[in-house]
Amino acid sequence: MSKQSSKQSYRVCFCCKRRFKLAVSEAPQEVKALFDRYSENGVMTAHHLHRFLIEVQMEHKVTIADAQAIIDGLKELRHPNVFIRGGLNPESFFKYLFGDGNPPLLSNLGVHQDMTAPLSHYFIYTGHNSYLTGNQLSSECSDVPIIAALQRGVRVIELDIWPNSRKDNINVLHGRTLTTPVELIKCLRSIKEHAFSASNYPVVITLEDHLTPDLQAKVAEMLIETFGDILFLPGPETFQRLPSPESLKNRIIISTKPAKEYLEAKAYEKDDSQQGKDSADEEAWGNEVANPKPQFPADDKNDGLDEQDGDDEENDVDDGDTKLQLVAPEYNRLIAIHAGKPKGGLKDALRVDPEKVRRLSLSEQQLQKLAIHYGKDMVRFTQQNMLRIYPKGTRINSSNYNPLVGWMYGAQMVAFNMQGYGRSLWLMQGMFRANGGCGYVKKPEFLLKTGPNNEVFDPKAKLPVIKTLKVTIYMGEGWYYDFKHTHFDAYSPPDFYVKLGIAGVPCDSVMKKTKILEDNWIPAWNEEFEFPLTVPELALLRIEVHEYDMSEKDDFGGQSCLPVWEIMEGIRAVPLHDRKGEKYKLVKLLMRFQFV
Repeated sequence: MSKQSSKQSYRVCFCCKRRFKLAVSEAPQEVKALFDRYSENGVMTAHHLHRFLIEVQMEHKVTIADAQAIIDGLKELRHPNVFIRGGLNPESFFKYLFGDGNPPLLSNLGVHQDMTAPLSHYFIYTGHNSYLTGNQLSSECSDVPIIAALQRGVRVIELDIWPNSRKDNINVLHGRTLTTPVELIKCLRSIKEHAFSASNYPVVITLEDHLTPDLQAKVAEMLIETFGDILFLPGPETFQRLPSPESLKNRIIISTKPAKEYLEAKAYEKDDSQQGKDSADEEAWGNEVANPKPQFPADDKNDGLDEQDGDDEENDVDDGDTKLQLVAPEYNRLIAIHAGKPKGGLKDALRVDPEKVRRLSLSEQQLQKLAIHYGKDMVRFTQQNMLRIYPKGTRINSSNYNPLVGWMYGAQMVAFNMQGYGRSLWLMQGMFRANGGCGYVKKPEFLLKTGPNNEVFDPKAKLPVIKTLKVTIYMGEGWYYDFKHTHFDAYSPPDFYVKLGIAGVPCDSVMKKTKILEDNWIPAWNEEFEFPLTVPELALLRIEVHEYDMSEKDDFGGQSCLPVWEIMEGIRAVPLHDRKGEKYKLVKLLMRFQFV
């Protein structure tokens, strides 16, 4: 990074200015010591760098040719004082470590997990009410947020389909609200155009269906005409064992509740408990993520399955009259993943039928109630069937919940409002940075295994520490260039500190923070933290930078979230993102990761 001017002035009043000496980006002492250890006469050759990459960066498959390519790549940058004949000098070594070519994740591997297992063996990047541009009650419905979600890698798009005012066409809107509709055909065409812009793995369209059979037939026609050969048409075997993401590359899959021979009239009832202000309103960058422990009394035997959360195709039975209705067979034939709640109580909902797979949808509240007494049954259910979790009805501002409450029980489709921002959404984005960002992450083996006595993983069991993640935060830079110089403080340079911790199973979840460094655009904390992990396969490393403000709320300075199981050991440059998850151009942290 080029040097800044030696002084920076802040106007305090009409006639006075405060002047601050500007720091220059300088390698930490540990980096300098490593250069001395892996160089000779001030030069790090390809052989030296190769040894450093193996012994410190733990890149055991790297070759000398790879090391030479790194040196040659820095030479092409043509920065002054960066390249010397025969290898790297201290400045170029530091520039490599703090550059884009030294990422914290296994991103260079692309999709590297086994993609040939059934869909039920994967966590899937899932949207909720994907057509909404804002809140759940009065925002505009559009294809724009659908396009944005697909471009980010989201693989499950939810559409609520309703008759238009003339009952002769289909709109997408959030029913019984003031949201303005968008035509279904427009959404479908946008899905086709952008479905595989970020990933070639299948897109699932979940339909919340409020249509008469004649309009269902029209939807079937739209789907066939719009998607053509890329629309997956299920055979009988699909309903016994779900196909794999690999076999469904570049395909569109439909999931909804099949139309029945007849529907009994049922008035829409909204649970009084869903009224009122969302207790989880997210502020400037989102409230702290709740611990994924169940939030209900242990003696609460009500399974919650009969409660209506006002937001799921499996809760709404009918909006029409009581007359007998014929099915639309052409519509039913397109449904590859059948959704529905069986009649009866909890045991029926989680019943595993070896001859038939299905999708069950639960609100976040229903999930937490079930987790108290039937957590292992949910794990067993999700080994073969699909479980979708959706936000509770009070999240009218389109906030979200801790996704770990679903993932730790094996739920594949943890549905999120993608149009907002906040800490919960950062966790979602962090999870799906894994596996090359393809939108599918293989579930850990312990969620898929069944023991000889039919025993499965118990998310509530107390487990031993498997490994410890040791994190060193050396320094950060880039705010001086990506933010206005008075963004954080009108009268002085910023006072940065870092919060970091683990989001995972309850006993692994923790947050810690560094000291505050005053008046410095290039803070050097040089602090070390340790995180013991009992379930590292479900752990996400949370990183947030804040700017301390004595009189007001601390300012936001960037965030990142990294799946622990994909973190590369060694010294890494960690790019930071804004509140919505967009990467800053230059803001990043220099960190070291070690598993002990």
